[in-house]
Amino acid sequence: MSTVEIRQFLCRTDNFGVLLHNGASGDTIAIDAPEAAPIRAALDAEGWSLTHILTTHHHADHVAGNAELKAHYGATIIGPQAEADRIPGIDRRVTGGDSFSIGDIEIVVIDTPGHTLGSVSYHMPGLECLFAGDALFSLGCGRLLEGTAGMLWTSLQRLRSLPDDTMLYCGHEYTASNARFALSVDPRNLMLHERTTAVERQRVAGEPTLPVSLGLEKRTNPFLRADDADLAVELGMGGGRATAEEVFAELRSRKDRF
Repeated sequence: MSTVEIRQFLCRTDNFGVLLHNGASGDTIAIDAPEAAPIRAALDAEGWSLTHILTTHHHADHVAGNAELKAHYGATIIGPQAEADRIPGIDRRVTGGDSFSIGDIEIVVIDTPGHTLGSVSYHMPGLECLFAGDALFSLGCGRLLEGTAGMLWTSLQRLRSLPDDTMLYCGHEYTASNARFALSVDPRNLMLHERTTAVERQRVAGEPTLPVSLGLEKRTNPFLRADDADLAVELGMGGGRATAEEVFAELRSRKDRF
């Protein structure tokens, strides 16, 4: 595969904008479009022209820039079939299991409902990257705004099955607050303590905490470990008294109140 450059930057307050540029084909892909101005500024700084937008879900802070960016660049907007009527300017509808290419970048669509009912994530195996929107956050996961705990737990298991060296990109910079919650439910996890210290240093230095390897997430993100017996014990749900889905629901409920 030709060299692909990736740029990540903040939009709005804490949304991430992400651009992928394939120098060989000239394609430039935006992952969601939280806000047009910073995306256009990033494109101008690199001398790139936007060709595609991959939409993860319909929330306004992920699609607000669609109309302006499409009008200015003529970009093709790709998004989940189940939310097509709520995604401005959508041109192509996709669903879990679909696979397509932009230039020589292979993109696999993964259904990840829970945060919204039609949310999808985009896995690019050749780049070893996963773009999870608001389904999976670094050390956290999305709120259950439309779906159920069972839906999101199933979605996260799909993402967890990807290789450890996959680099995770998420929709928001929430890692520091997520780390504080993770420590409250998983206080004996030494790797989590080490990671929390590193995250705090990154934020003090004004550095982004993403991307992060999925392997590290699997070991430190409590929402990916709802079927871990030790974590169930920490929650007072050990000894086989609760299913993984029930443990996940308890984690999500505690995070909502944290």
